[in-house]
Amino acid sequence: MRKMKTKVWRRSGSHAIEFTELGFGTGPLGGLFKAVSESEADEILAEAWDSGVRYFDTAPLYGLTLSEIRLGRFLSEKPRGDYVVSTKAGRIMLPCDPKDRTGFGKWFGVPDKREHYDYSYDGILRSFEESLERLDLHSVDILYVHDLCSFTHGSGAASDAKVDEFMNGGYFAMLRLREEGSTRAIGGGINEWDVCQALAERGDFDIFIPAGRYTLLEQEPLETFFPLCIERGIGIVMGGPYNSGVLASGAVPGARFEYAPAPEAVLDRVARIQEICLAYGVELKDAALRFPLFHSAVVSVIPGGQSVDEVRSNREALDAEIPNAFWRELKSEGLVRADAPVPV
Repeated sequence: MRKMKTKVWRRSGSHAIEFTELGFGTGPLGGLFKAVSESEADEILAEAWDSGVRYFDTAPLYGLTLSEIRLGRFLSEKPRGDYVVSTKAGRIMLPCDPKDRTGFGKWFGVPDKREHYDYSYDGILRSFEESLERLDLHSVDILYVHDLCSFTHGSGAASDAKVDEFMNGGYFAMLRLREEGSTRAIGGGINEWDVCQALAERGDFDIFIPAGRYTLLEQEPLETFFPLCIERGIGIVMGGPYNSGVLASGAVPGARFEYAPAPEAVLDRVARIQEICLAYGVELKDAALRFPLFHSAVVSVIPGGQSVDEVRSNREALDAEIPNAFWRELKSEGLVRADAPVPV
């Protein structure tokens, strides 16, 4: 079993959560774009554990409840104090006719469930209680409100309405759960950093996952959101470090960005980054995984994995040696912002 570096997030100088720098995002474990069998899921989670991972993130949406069930089964054999687990709230997963299930073409080998958004006080509590049952736990370390964004709800106006619904209802349920000790921290797992910032400005939150929003391809949170997090002691968990795949596969046909085929502009930018990788003998995936961890607000990076080999590859990326000159070259070529923290 391998040891891994950790980062500690603290609330008010006393309440602390220790994260392994590399966590595990369990979305792919639920059959994202291809089915994953029960035995494969167990082997993948075992490999993550043996590689030193001790932070696991899940959600009701992932595998339409399958991810939580599989993760809960695996963690049931581990001492509760040996790992950190987070899940999300805001969706109620309802049984349905097979033709009506959520996520055709995205989720494979999953139960017949359809998502129902509910960010109300009672909705958040119901979502949380159902997650605890699937995870077979009495509490989680972090509870995130899930997907209050235009990417999910279709427009900025719809996103704003969901944020208001949550802040007027479900937010108070999350405060209650934190106060009761049912969760140690609260935050948001959201595809857009500006929505994370809007929440941080309106409420008392601990940790956010701005999924895919601080990567080798995007660094806009450096402008206002990350400075706010530093000021308020908010931690960042970086989901989607490969931007759904293109920063792992490179600029190849069929590469994915934001769960869809990567547009030409993205492929061109990735190709330019790859040229510098080649010049310095650096693997693109290694650089993509390591980059977010240089920022002091980032406590963990959580790629997923649909095979034992992918999990091993993530651990190898964490340990890879990357020369400082590589990062300087990315900046000099305008491929990474000048104010992005990197080794010098």
